[in-house]
Amino acid sequence: MGMMQEFKEFAIKGNVMDLAVGVIIGGAFGKIVDSVVGDIVMPLIGALIGKLDFSNLFVILAAVPPGIPTTLDALKKAGIPVFAYGNFLTVAVNFAILAFIIFMMVKQINRLKKAAPAAPAAAPVTPEDVLLLREIRDNLKK
Repeated sequence: MGMMQEFKEFAIKGNVMDLAVGVIIGGAFGKIVDSVVGDIVMPLIGALIGKLDFSNLFVILAAVPPGIPTTLDALKKAGIPVFAYGNFLTVAVNFAILAFIIFMMVKQINRLKKAAPAAPAAAPVTPEDVLLLREIRDNLKK
């Protein structure tokens, strides 16, 4: 069997297609969560803490030459090392929200699985030879 044939069999397996769909949906879902965090949650948290933008929280780790503004982008472009913990906070909040949403989805799916009544198992079909033996037994009892 050639390598192309093996690859074709691998690529058309159901698990690979399911994984591809999951990755695509996950990417889109990640963009939605990024928007929720960046556009809704972080501004609210920033307003509560004092109108801080977490992405601009940083500590400068070297002397700043005169004329360079002390904004995160300007410092990074100038090559000055900065400890940008605000970006970490944003990603951590993003992860926490995403993990909570996935937890709630899994919890709901599990609840729905438990709530769905299981179909009663059908009685197994008795083989014909067993039926014949039972009939012979019953006739011998008579």
